[in-house]
Amino acid sequence: MSRSCPNFGGEEVVYDYSGSGIIIVPVPYDKTSTWMRGADKGPAAIMEASANLEFYDAETSSEVHLLGIHTVDPVTEEETPEKLVDAVFNQVLSIIDDGKFPVIVGGNHTVSIGAIKAFSCRYDNLSVLQLDAHSDLRDEYEGSRYNHACVMARAREYASLVQTGIRSMSAGERKIADMDRIFFAHDLYYDKSLYSRALDKLTENVYITVDLDVFDPSLIPSTGTPEPGGPGYFEIMHFLRDVVSCRNVIGFDVVELCPSSSNKAPDFVAARIIYQLLSYRFSK
Repeated sequence: MSRSCPNFGGEEVVYDYSGSGIIIVPVPYDKTSTWMRGADKGPAAIMEASANLEFYDAETSSEVHLLGIHTVDPVTEEETPEKLVDAVFNQVLSIIDDGKFPVIVGGNHTVSIGAIKAFSCRYDNLSVLQLDAHSDLRDEYEGSRYNHACVMARAREYASLVQTGIRSMSAGERKIADMDRIFFAHDLYYDKSLYSRALDKLTENVYITVDLDVFDPSLIPSTGTPEPGGPGYFEIMHFLRDVVSCRNVIGFDVVELCPSSSNKAPDFVAARIIYQLLSYRFSK
């Protein structure tokens, strides 16, 4: 198949669409980014790095790829952010209706809006778990309601919202935020029990959106808007493991990698996050 980025897992993980339970949807979109550019190159970098994963997961003692992981052609609509959201919506809705588990790989955070909208059309009692350095609650930014700084304002039009790892927001966002559903990184640093409180606020069905800048930039510096003070790998992943064990995780995305030619490590970490979260989900 001709594509602008390789499949997840490289040549070792090649399954056709019909035989796969997991579908990877690359969305190389960067048009609404507001500082460092390059998120459109994130999906290809993650796919390339994923070929170097070990596909036996030691933590769960599983091989999730045996369920079939298929990578579809990238969603490449770039005319307007509204059309990009519609294109992602249509793709993800089709995958859900085929009874498969979608994983959306951005691109900047705008790509999540269409996916969340699609899940809201098929699932009741839905909540969105956001892991992110930024609250992303602006109703409009730089002339667009679909800017990556507005993604959670759009998300809560479709589902309830729990925000975790936040350490950057505007005064205007503070006024409209539900402070009972935001778990700030500086609080989580001192009180790890807050992760359990965040989990308790999630409904039965959960969509997870992972903005890679939720991690401390010492682990993942390759993002468009890095923020110091983020949690580490195991802190985030073991929280996600607990979420998967207690809720019905119906899909997720990983977004905002801006790959660097001089540092490939963040590309691999992003690929590992995807495979680890899939391992948690399907070894449940």
